Amino acid sequence: MSIEWLAFVQVFGAALSGAVIVVLFYALGLRMLVRAGRVPVVAPAEFTDAIAVVTDKQRKRAAKAAAKAAKKNPLTPAQKGIALLAAYGCFVVCALAVLGGLVLIVVGH
Repeated sequence: MSIEWLAFVQVFGAALSGAVIVVLFYALGLRMLVRAGRVPVVAPAEFTDAIAVVTDKQRKRAAKAAAKAAKKNPLTPAQKGIALLAAYGCFVVCALAVLGGLVLIVVGH
């Protein structure tokens, strides 16, 4: 039995670069989304056996903080639009990277 070390290094490099691309562009997309004034507020999931249950008061406080942050945005409407387009572009790059990986797995076997 012999190990093809060059193939191993190629797979490792592809996996590492793919992970870096997805994480980098997702983080950049979230940053641009916040700069555009569209702060994503996600209500935490509640489980019946959870140690800490999120109350309605905590949800309202998080939504209020997001609205306050959106009001304090110093960007002009044109700059907000550009930031929103950049955010969507970053999310598209993430989706394409994931789809490209799936295509390599399915077709490239």
